[in-house]
Amino acid sequence: MNPTKAKLMSAVTDLLKEDGIAGLSARAVADRAGVNQALVFYHFGTVMDLVDQACRAATDEAAASYRDELAEVTSLSELLALGRVLHERERAAGNITVMAQLLAGAQRDKTLAETGRYAMGRWNEEIEAAVARALEGSPVESVVDAPGLSRAISSAFVGLLMYDGVDRPGADAAFASLEQLGALVEVIEDLGPAARLVLRSRLKGRG
Repeated sequence: MNPTKAKLMSAVTDLLKEDGIAGLSARAVADRAGVNQALVFYHFGTVMDLVDQACRAATDEAAASYRDELAEVTSLSELLALGRVLHERERAAGNITVMAQLLAGAQRDKTLAETGRYAMGRWNEEIEAAVARALEGSPVESVVDAPGLSRAISSAFVGLLMYDGVDRPGADAAFASLEQLGALVEVIEDLGPAARLVLRSRLKGRG
């Protein structure tokens, strides 16, 4: 990547963490990067396009960095437990703040809305494979839509990202409740064949 572009993308990410989306300007980004303001427009066109490229690159990097850990997930409880670990890592790195600012800006800016959809899609790709493995052989496998459940889990995590900023203990309690749901699924998996058959039949009847 062009060194100047890399500086600008790093600068805009830092400013999102520190000042939020409302505080962004070409001048602020250029000052942080130590380059001429005109280079923001030369390389990216607009400040929002710069945010878009920086957030897409950060999402790709994060998703790739967690791929190996997600590949080891074999149950929903493991997935939810890993989700808590990832949440703590992303919070410590300041990436939760960036995501929250991106979603806030997406309410008013079409470019950022596309960025948000891209970010959610990338995480869904990684999570869906883990969900499919977790459901394999489960009594609920035939009645649960893995792609839909993946989106629900991703959406829950994003909601918790936002919640974390205003009520961290509440977000932690919500994570604990999700982990309890994972444990409940494991209890269901330990049911005998007859009970599993009845459960599967009842679930299909509600589908």
